[in-house]
Amino acid sequence: MIIYNVTTNIQESVHDQWLTWMQEKHIPDVLSTGKFTSARMVRVLIEEEMGGMTYAVQYATKSKELLQKYYKEDAPRLQEEAMKLFADKALSFRTELEYVSEHYSLASAQ
Repeated sequence: MIIYNVTTNIQESVHDQWLTWMQEKHIPDVLSTGKFTSARMVRVLIEEEMGGMTYAVQYATKSKELLQKYYKEDAPRLQEEAMKLFADKALSFRTELEYVSEHYSLASAQ
């Protein structure tokens, strides 16, 4: 499995609008491409020197090939919408991660 991670720092002036848009529009739009099986949104707890709040969205896909298809067929349109709405108030970077393994605490099973 491949994780497509998008980390975004969003300025406080548009934070609430951006968060609603991400949860109600953008993430569902990305999932509706059919190239991802799930998405997880998390907030980064470290305070940024530049201010704002930082979030990461992790989209899971079955293969690198599906991710490449997303880049070619869907990403430009979806990223353009974000730029139109939030322009310089959001700064994002993307990382590709390969799922290796998952481990659980024995205490969490009780």
